Amino acid sequence: MRILLVEDDRDLGPAIARALREENFAVDLATDGIDAAHLGETERFDAAVLDLGLPGRDGISVLKAWRDAHRDLPVLILTARDGWSDKVAGFKAGADDFLVKPFRVEELVMRLRALMRRAAGHAQALVACGPLSFDSQTGVFELDGLPLKLTAFEWRVLSQLMLHRNAVIERLDLLERVYEGDADVDSNSLEVIVGRLRKKIGATLIETVRGRGYRLVCPA
Repeated sequence: MRILLVEDDRDLGPAIARALREENFAVDLATDGIDAAHLGETERFDAAVLDLGLPGRDGISVLKAWRDAHRDLPVLILTARDGWSDKVAGFKAGADDFLVKPFRVEELVMRLRALMRRAAGHAQALVACGPLSFDSQTGVFELDGLPLKLTAFEWRVLSQLMLHRNAVIERLDLLERVYEGDADVDSNSLEVIVGRLRKKIGATLIETVRGRGYRLVCPA
């Protein structure tokens, strides 16, 4: 899963990015409103964490631009402003959640996971596919009731497939949600990741849809 983090604080932004990467997320960091608006309108993200007080263009303006461009990614506003009027302005602009600084990273992670789960159409935290289960609130996968050890890239691919089980996910869409924007991506990297996942969860659960992408096939 790929996150757009918009934070201009030189210490806080990289610290949040590191914490999110430790939870297996891919993170693109924007430090001003102009870059944030462009990235949100042109790149694929599973969610955005958006500060309000930004140089170049304020967060509310950025969010309005995304919504005007029909970008429906979940947006969590992260700000030191705790006034009711700021929250109203954020929600009116199209925000999905609001977290006031200072905050615990653990809460930010849980809120993001909940936003992305609901955006994928799942009301409950636990998502199952045959012997495979995914606790979308903790980020833990289990196979036959036992924890599944995954690399960050494997986790990103499998979480996308799991949250959109039985649906075909286009290859380009998967690539853009697995790697950060400045990553040097090998043309066969996705196939290698899928191959490793098949060895871990079974070859039949992940179907290759020729010319399109991949699908997690769940037993009826």
